[in-house]
Formats: sequence, structure tokens, C-alpha cells
Amino acid sequence: MRHVRRALLVISSSVLVAVGNANAACTIPFQGQAMQGGLVIGRAAPTSQVQVAGKPVRVSNDGLFLVGFGRDAPSEIKVEVISNDGKMICNLAVERRKYDIQRIDGLPKRKVTPKAVDVKRIRADNAAIGKVRKLNSAGTDFADGFAWPLKGRISGVFGSQRVLNGKPRRPHNGVDIAAPKGTPIVAPAPGKVVLVHPDMFYTGKSIMIDHGHGLSSVYVHMSEISVKEGQRVAAGDQIGKVGMTGRATGPHLHWGMSLFKTHLDPALLAGPLEKK
Repeated sequence: MRHVRRALLVISSSVLVAVGNANAACTIPFQGQAMQGGLVIGRAAPTSQVQVAGKPVRVSNDGLFLVGFGRDAPSEIKVEVISNDGKMICNLAVERRKYDIQRIDGLPKRKVTPKAVDVKRIRADNAAIGKVRKLNSAGTDFADGFAWPLKGRISGVFGSQRVLNGKPRRPHNGVDIAAPKGTPIVAPAPGKVVLVHPDMFYTGKSIMIDHGHGLSSVYVHMSEISVKEGQRVAAGDQIGKVGMTGRATGPHLHWGMSLFKTHLDPALLAGPLEKK
């Protein structure tokens, strides 16, 4: 079901490079948005070694690599590329953002302050999610960009400080799209389904898709799941339906993106959401 427009990453004016002393000028092309919550794709020589903020990252056979910027990323990220031509340093200027405070009331008390009996279940859920976020597969399903998994009203944005039933909690790590229960959800990009769970404590019916190089997406609170673990999906394939399972006050999809443990803003990857 291909009712959403795919969005290619475009070269952003916010991607700035500065040359390190005694190094060749940075000639690495980057695509995406170098801002907090953003993701850029770099392209180096296929045999290059790349480090981002001092840590090695995967480089594909055709030279693609990823740089992700968390919610509170510093103002500059160092990318070091070592190829047969020598070493190159690109200092990416990271645009800062301001975040809202979102207050959500009416949640079941147990979903905000879990009982002791719930903690074991929550830890098991987190372990399953954490296992996915350690994957570093060679695929480049991310290369053609991402689209929105459905159309609806944005009811929660990335990075906002959450106050649940009056209690401050962690910032929101994705986007919420409100839509009627049963609305189809489609894959925003190709990938492999690497987690299917029928009932997580906080997120209810949940799935995760691996898009390669440590980039994964998560879809939660669904009423139905349409895929199986290990299944390959193409962009636009139906993966489930909107629901309100887990911790939710109304039917919506929570869509999250992460590069390993670094949460990213799906709205920056997909571009503006088209109206119905």
C-alpha cells in the first residue's frame, strides 16, 4: 500500500565543513541535515576507514557511511577519513534546536510509576530493544531516504520534555502520529524486520526494522502487526495498523529512529508531512 510519498535526503545548507590543520581540504559530500536529531550520509572512497567523534563506523562497498546527531549533540562533530590518498578531517557544524515541554495527563498510574512486578517485564523489553540497537548490518536500505509511515495529525514531536501525570520523565524520542484505530501503517523505507513483540509494557504491539549500518526504526502502540520477524519489507509495504496498546491515551503511532543508541528525529529524515 503506497499511499505515502518517499522523500530523498537532500544536500542541506546546514552541513558545514572546516578543514583541520595539516590535512587536505574536506571533499567528502554529505547529504541530510546536520542538526540535533538529524542524520547525514557521507560518501568516501570504498576502501576508506572512517571515524566519527573518535569511533570507527561502517563504510559500505560503495563508500557510504552514516553520521547521527542526538537530541543534545554538541555544536561540532569531527569526521576523520583515512584513504589511500591520506587523512582528511571534516568538522561538521551541528545546528542547535529548542525543544517544547509536553504535558500528558490521564495515563494509568501503573504506566507512569510501574509496580515492582512490572520491572522484570520492562527490563526484558528493554533488553530486546537494546539487542536490535547493537546490530551493524552491511545493508544500505537507508540510501534512498524515508517517507512517513502514515498520514495523520502530529500529536508528539521529537525531543520534547515529557511530563506524565504531572511527573517529569525522559524527553520524547520519536514522533507521534494520531490517526483512527485500524489506519494502515507502511514501511517508510526498505529493511528487515528484526523485532516483533505482541505486548511490551510501555509500547504494546511493537516492531523494529533494520535499515543497515546501525540505523533502525521502531513502530509502537499498534492494534495489529502485519509482518513477521526476519521478513524483508519494501518501502510502502503494510507493517501494521494504528492502535493504542501499551501506554497511550488515544490511537496513534509512535515512530522512532535511532543510529545504534542515538535517537534521531524521524521528521528530519522524512521531510514535511503531507496533509490528507
